[in-house]
Amino acid sequence: MSPQKPSVPPRPPRTGGRQRSQDAHDAVLAAAVELLEEVGYQSVTIEAVAARAEVAKSTIYRWWKSKPVLVMDAYRRTVEERMPVPDTGTVAGDLTCFVGELHRVAEHPLRVRALRGLMAEAQLDPAFEEVFRTWVESRRDVLKELLDRAVGRGELPAGADLDFAADQIFGPFWYRLLVGHAPLHPGQAARRVTALVAGLRTGEDGAQVTGTATAPTSG
Repeated sequence: MSPQKPSVPPRPPRTGGRQRSQDAHDAVLAAAVELLEEVGYQSVTIEAVAARAEVAKSTIYRWWKSKPVLVMDAYRRTVEERMPVPDTGTVAGDLTCFVGELHRVAEHPLRVRALRGLMAEAQLDPAFEEVFRTWVESRRDVLKELLDRAVGRGELPAGADLDFAADQIFGPFWYRLLVGHAPLHPGQAARRVTALVAGLRTGEDGAQVTGTATAPTSG
């Protein structure tokens, strides 16, 4: 009878370079958003992000070619996490969730300041404007996904002007956020969505069905 071999304890899971690289990548994105909301876009530096994330500057430049690209990539991911795409089963439910979360930004002063700073920078720096516009379009794409889904379910007419509908949702948000003449409140979402959906269905209030003419509304 051969002697029994001693049992060998299982090896701990390996944490190779790929995992360390992913951890560093995530740390940089988190640091960029933290600094953006703490000090504003213009005061964010690659050096500060590297220090906060505890990585080398060269590590950051290996993944992002510039500060604008880094900041907007980081902010895109954060906004996607904070505002997941709703799927309630109805266009009214989806849009009410979306608009409610959009207006809830006003409850966070640091986020408001960050967005105002990003919009201002986009007017001054053409290089930043390009990446900022890409991010803005990605948020419009989320909204149009909800509207396209509603068209597919037959809740909205196939010819509804979805681009104009997106303007009707984002326009008041940005105007009130930047000018501050009136509040943004999540409780307003349901009423605004009801009016928007009614307009899309009937072709009134500018949200016209393609190929049909509507008279402009006054006041």
